[in-house]
Amino acid sequence: MQLLLPIFPGEVKLITPTLGVFVRDGIVNYLHCGVPIYSHVADDLNSFRYISSNFVLQGLCKKVEICRCFGVSYDSVKRNARRLAEQGERAFFGDDHRGGHCYKLVASMLDRMQRQLDAGVNNSEIARLAGVTEGAIRYAIKQGKLKKKC
Repeated sequence: MQLLLPIFPGEVKLITPTLGVFVRDGIVNYLHCGVPIYSHVADDLNSFRYISSNFVLQGLCKKVEICRCFGVSYDSVKRNARRLAEQGERAFFGDDHRGGHCYKLVASMLDRMQRQLDAGVNNSEIARLAGVTEGAIRYAIKQGKLKKKC
């Protein structure tokens, strides 16, 4: 599914009769009753998600009003509001705990997979035995962590 990026207006656009948004010099500004309440860089998608979810949870607007104003999907607004309600601010700004590596493909697992590849076992069988996806095997081969016999 394609990501729908928010469209930020150059002039003040009202989300509700009391809540508005506009962009100036690459900074998105949110107004409530004419008073600035939030701002973020236009490219910062996580800040947009947090702020729009915060508006919904505070009752300043409805999910559908966010969808209409910014051209994003209703499902993404609903999902982000639920994330904020359940996990708080860290859901948008917290650390990614993956650490930049696949937790399943550790050195001992890679050694076992390499032996199976050398024995001529196909990728799908290795993936099934290891409990990972075939795409994980292909990715490890592409990254050079595994070598496939020609």
